[in-house]
Amino acid sequence: MITQGISDSSATTTTDIHRNEAVSATVERFQRLFNTLSAGNVSGLAEVYSEDVCFSDPFGSVSGLRELQAYFEKVYTNVRSCRFDFAEVIVNGDQACLSWVMHLQHPKLRRGREITVHGMTHLKVRDGRVQFHRDYFDGAELLYGNLPMLGGAIRWIRNYAS
Repeated sequence: MITQGISDSSATTTTDIHRNEAVSATVERFQRLFNTLSAGNVSGLAEVYSEDVCFSDPFGSVSGLRELQAYFEKVYTNVRSCRFDFAEVIVNGDQACLSWVMHLQHPKLRRGREITVHGMTHLKVRDGRVQFHRDYFDGAELLYGNLPMLGGAIRWIRNYAS
């Protein structure tokens, strides 16, 4: 089944291999949620995630909804804006993979200018809620390459190596 999903700037293609409408609906709620999260506004996590969620990304791992809420409160502190363009979603049974581009503005990264980070999310859904969430992205693309002093060194190393 091919459906159109949620995105701020372009249509998302969802390929549902086994026609799991519950997972597709959860993925759509997930996409909407991540384009509304902000510091002080993480309460929507409870509508998408299970109480026993396991979350990990290149910077850390947490277990349980309360820890996830605390993690995102901390992550979104000082974020000026953050939005995601979801490019493609593949649903297979109770799992989904989403490719995305994050557009982020943070005062301590690239002097507050917008940065973009490409990534992929793997979700497992149980009873209409995300029970497992793992993000894959280059931590240097997000953080290290955009810090003063360190960012220039990382960009030089990448250019030298290529």
